[in-house]
Amino acid sequence: MAELVLFCLFLTAVSLVGIGLGVLLVPALAVAVRSVVNASRGTAERWSGRAIEEPYLPAPAPEPGLKGQWQRTHWVLTDPATWRDLAWMLVNPVAGVVVALLPLALVVGGIGGILMPAIYRPIADAGTNYYLWVQISDLTSAWYCAALGVAVLAAGLVTGPALLRAHASLARTLLAPTRTAQRVRRLTHSRSEAVSSSAAELRRIERDLHDGAQARLVALGMNLGVAEQLLSKDPEAVRAILADTRKASAAALTELRDLVRGIHPPVLADRGLADAVRALAMDSPLDVTVNADLPGRPDAPVESAMYFAVAEALANAAKHAAPDSVSIDLWYEAGALRGQVIDDGRGGADPSRGTGLRGIERRLAAFDGLLAINSKPGGPTTLTMELPCALS
Repeated sequence: MAELVLFCLFLTAVSLVGIGLGVLLVPALAVAVRSVVNASRGTAERWSGRAIEEPYLPAPAPEPGLKGQWQRTHWVLTDPATWRDLAWMLVNPVAGVVVALLPLALVVGGIGGILMPAIYRPIADAGTNYYLWVQISDLTSAWYCAALGVAVLAAGLVTGPALLRAHASLARTLLAPTRTAQRVRRLTHSRSEAVSSSAAELRRIERDLHDGAQARLVALGMNLGVAEQLLSKDPEAVRAILADTRKASAAALTELRDLVRGIHPPVLADRGLADAVRALAMDSPLDVTVNADLPGRPDAPVESAMYFAVAEALANAAKHAAPDSVSIDLWYEAGALRGQVIDDGRGGADPSRGTGLRGIERRLAAFDGLLAINSKPGGPTTLTMELPCALS
């Protein structure tokens, strides 16, 4: 009854949006509607053992005044989950009545049939009466009714749990997030993590520059200043200082190259993903085989994401799996760049037990990509990565 009343009130509020009154009523009634529907989600979870997530779009940033009230109204009315909630509030009263009354009717009817041998006489004397298709006329027919009653009672006891599961399945169909909503939520979450990761990466680069190359460049300047002062007094000392300065400049250049390689490897920009992964394989201490079939190049961010995902997978294999061999496959299929890293190590890879696999998941999720892990204890381990993209 609450669902039907709220359904009527909400539609009335929507019809009043044109005159302004609905702008005030719709957000308040939406809170009530979602509270009642969330109760149905909780009931379905208890009956089926499977949770139903809320599918609602994120609320807009609160703003004061009429503008903020209109934003909240627009947010409610443009959310597809709102209209699916209303559909549920029409369907659930009918489905709920069936779920509640049908098993109860079967159980009560079954008990009535079982008791028929004890109560058949007044029923038979009252005239022509039937229990299902059996006419109640004497004790023999009453025993037929009792046998049918056992079957009806059993049907009621079996139907009850089955109907509860069916009701929970109907609730999941209408109230669970759609694939689009799940994708939007996943992308929103991954974008937030990508922003946080980018900020952390920028801080790391700043720290590396400050503690590494910048410190070496400051030391170079100091050495050159000392050499300038000693140039006329002690040329041999100046020669030694300049030799040390040359070595320090080479070390600073190496650090800068390593830093740039960690941001975007030159071989990746110059030669593409396949050759960059082959370079990774040659630098790896493992026995790595690379097979690549890429008819073109994806966008640079996608290419970089797959490169670093493969690099992290190789590092994880070397660190944790102790494999004899690793194979890397790269290919393009069905509008997606795909990569697969297979090692014959000890297996048992679990994203919940470390940051490496979670890092790969976050890196791929920023581009709506996926990571699939198949790693039984004892091996082998297969990491399959997918990034939707187009090739040039």
